[in-house]
Amino acid sequence: MTEQTETSSRTPLMILAWLWVGLPFAYGVYELLLKLSQLFSG
Repeated sequence: MTEQTETSSRTPLMILAWLWVGLPFAYGVYELLLKLSQLFSG
């Protein structure tokens, strides 16, 4: 039961960590796709 309590208390931290990594990564992929579309469209 202590494992579940520790896991549930770490959930907001895990969400924050995933957003901290995921949002800049998603933005970088978005910018890359925009640049690739400009490159191939002329």
